[in-house]
Amino acid sequence: MLKRMREDIQEVFAKDPAAKSLFEVILCYPGLHAVWLHRIARFFWKHEALFVGRFISHINRWLTGIEIRPGAKIGRRCFIDHGMGVVIGETAEIGDDVLLYQGVVLGGTTLEKNKRHPTLGNSIVVGAGAM
Repeated sequence: MLKRMREDIQEVFAKDPAAKSLFEVILCYPGLHAVWLHRIARFFWKHEALFVGRFISHINRWLTGIEIRPGAKIGRRCFIDHGMGVVIGETAEIGDDVLLYQGVVLGGTTLEKNKRHPTLGNSIVVGAGAM
């Protein structure tokens, strides 16, 4: 877990030239916090503690302005920069080394109870406001 967190922090420095210090990144990057909280929510979700996972997801949205449903699959080194308004739906899948900017919505495309959210591959940049 600590290895993944270090990887995430290094990714912030690699993808955001405005990042100045380790303390700034750890304390002031809501996109980083959102991914970390999502991992906790997803752990509970995968272990059938659905309410706990969903509740952590809800708190995550309240704290960061970023909504990531606990069923969403997020790869390594995903960085959400200026993340306010980002929504990642329940069946969305995000590959490794993905950069998302503010207002990105990986929303549902149907009301059916199956795979209904987008899948992003590896090494993708999604610009602000993309839906």
